[in-house]
Amino acid sequence: LSWTKNIWMGVTVENEESTSRIDFLRDVDANVKFLSIEPLIGEINNLNLENIDWVIVGGESGPGARPMKEEWVVKIKEQCLTQKTHFFFKQWGGVNKKKNGRLLEGQTWDEMPIREELILN
Repeated sequence: LSWTKNIWMGVTVENEESTSRIDFLRDVDANVKFLSIEPLIGEINNLNLENIDWVIVGGESGPGARPMKEEWVVKIKEQCLTQKTHFFFKQWGGVNKKKNGRLLEGQTWDEMPIREELILN
């Protein structure tokens, strides 16, 4: 399979038990590799972000949405900062996700990877 520079590839990781998917992503020759950690339904303690460009975190939304703890999100954000991986916080989730907002520790987190070869002059 030939991966052109405009293809981004990601895997979903919801909790500690699903982190093994990240190793499969590392084997892919995509230009940008990202984790969609949504819905975050459990704590992730040791997140190895080697060769991962971007992490998106969000809570579950809609009827029956399971709660997401702030300390889970903060722990992931801190791991991203330590390992120099872009961090994007999408939403708190819940039945009314817009009402719950996107602020984490008083600010929005909208980091995204930028690849020079994708920027048009």
